[in-house]
Order: sequence, then structure tokens, then C-alpha cells
Amino acid sequence: MHSVRTQRLAGALISVLTLALAATGCGGSDSDTRGPGGGGGTAKGAGRTATADRVEPLATVPEPELPVTVDSADGTKVTITSADRLVPLTGSLNEIVFTLGLGKHVVARDITATFEQAAELPVVTRAHDVSAESVLSLRPTLVIAETTTGPAEAVDQIRDAGIPLLVVEPAKGLDDVGTRIGTVARALGVDAAGDELSARTAERIAAVQKRIPAPGDGGRPRVAFLYLRGSASVYLLGGRDSGASSLLEAAGAVDAGKESGLDKDFTAITSEALAKAAPDAILLMSKGLESVGGPDGLVKIPGVAETPAGLDRRFVSVDDGVLLNYGPRTDQVLASLVEQLYPDGE
Repeated sequence: MHSVRTQRLAGALISVLTLALAATGCGGSDSDTRGPGGGGGTAKGAGRTATADRVEPLATVPEPELPVTVDSADGTKVTITSADRLVPLTGSLNEIVFTLGLGKHVVARDITATFEQAAELPVVTRAHDVSAESVLSLRPTLVIAETTTGPAEAVDQIRDAGIPLLVVEPAKGLDDVGTRIGTVARALGVDAAGDELSARTAERIAAVQKRIPAPGDGGRPRVAFLYLRGSASVYLLGGRDSGASSLLEAAGAVDAGKESGLDKDFTAITSEALAKAAPDAILLMSKGLESVGGPDGLVKIPGVAETPAGLDRRFVSVDDGVLLNYGPRTDQVLASLVEQLYPDGE
């Protein structure tokens, strides 16, 4: 369950963790992370070969122009004088730094930074909590965190050691993609590269959206986002603030949980809640689907088999490592979602 920490399910981490811990009294393992980027299962729940779990850096490696002083999301101002040794404390932030072309300066990763270029870096988290000692031992010149990075004591210890520490807001939707890229690029003194990457990402997202079929006679597909960790008995239905709404709506779909009146981020799955949501398809993280035994196990969760999605076994899975990142690979996530929702182009 703790694998959601660094991406925070687009800001919904705390309540999800609370639900999980209340239900299980324990967390997930290090292997329960957001996995390789690319596609997941097909809309009918069958397997699909994932694309390579790599980021695509900009063609030209930028040269940081420092020092810069930037606003941090925790209300402070941070002056950055060197980008030589970078420690991004979430997988999403790591992805942005690498895609900007500054991966050679990254000296550590969060456990959810699973893409190939970062795989050999030392991990500076313990069960998804930041280890201040591990971070400081690497002598970073800049640490980049999010507002939900913790524990607070570790963040304070890094800052008190005199290390520049920038805090950024977590992503909640497609509108945050360019903003987050720009924030990180500005802090690294590579504004032009940030503009280029933001434009490239926006263009690719727009190109995917042009391939979305017009709504048919049945209207837009209703899609429910389920967060599952079978090993921890965590079964959650996403609502308005789950982080998935923006992605689903960009894919021409309706967030069934949000549309059914679920105003918070997640709620425990019940037959009644699923019946009210009445999804035509179900969106899951690939490891979540695996954790309940695949499509055969998913339909055994109370209420799933009775939904239109369950009856048709219309299950859409996207790899954990990118689903809700809202970063440079969001176009790939959207493309996978569109391909699975509209397998026949309609």
C-alpha cells in the first residue's frame, strides 16, 4: 500500500494510507512499487507486452545557469548554487530531472523511480520514508521534495544540515504537467529546457487526444478507478479527488466514481457503491490487478462481477510507475488508456 507515497495518487496519499493502515495494520513491501512505464492489460483483461521502462531525455543536454532563487511550496525561498548532485525524492520528480537531460547529475532515487536510467541509483527511502542519513551521506547540492514527502523530521534534518531543499506541489491532473516541469527546470537553471519539454509533452498529449473516437450511441464510457492491494486487503474505489478524473476525462471517458457522487478521494469498495457507479470499464494499476489474481480474482471482489465492466470483463490496467505521475510520460499513459478503452477505434 505504501507504494503510493511518492506519487500520492495525485494528492490523496494521507487518506489512502489511513484507510489501508486501519484495515490491515501493516504496509506493503519494497516490491510493491509502481512498476514499468507503458501499457498494461487490454480492455478485456488479457496480457499486453509493456513498452520499455525508459524516459526520453531532450536531445540537447542543457547547461544549468545558476545561482537562482525560487519559491518553495512550503513558503520559503531557496537559493540553488549548484546542480551537480541532485536528489529528487519522488519517482515523478526523478523522471522530470532525467527527461530534462540532467540525469547524470542525479545521485539517488526514491523507491518508486523504477525507470531504466535510474534503476542503479542508491535508494534513499526506508519503507517509503525518507532516510535523512542516506540523503546527507551523498552530499547533495539540491534535494527536491513534495509537500507530502516525509517524515517531517527527516526533511527538517536535511534542511538543517544546510542543504538547499525545494518543495513542490504534487500533481493532481493534466493541468499540472507543464507547471511541475517548469518549476523543476527553473530550480535547476534550465528554463529553456523546461519550456521545450513542456511544449513537447503538451503536443504529444494533444496528438493522442486527436485519436479518441467521438462518443457513440451509448455516450462516453463510464470508468471506475480501483486502487487494490490484495496482499494488504486494500480495496478502494476512487472518487472526485483520486487523481484519476483528469486522465479519464482527457481520454473521453467519465469518472464513474466521481459521477456517482463520491466527493472524497477514495472509499472502501462495496457492492452498493459499485452498483451506483455502474462502470463500463474498470481502471487499475497493473500491480493492483496482479495482487488480486488478475481478471479472475478481480471479479470475485464483491460487486465487481455485477457491473457492466465485470460482466464484459472490461478491465484497463496501466503500470503503477506512470499512471498518475502527470509528467513527461503522460502521453504514453493516455495512449495506453485510449488504446484499451477503444480497442476497435470506436
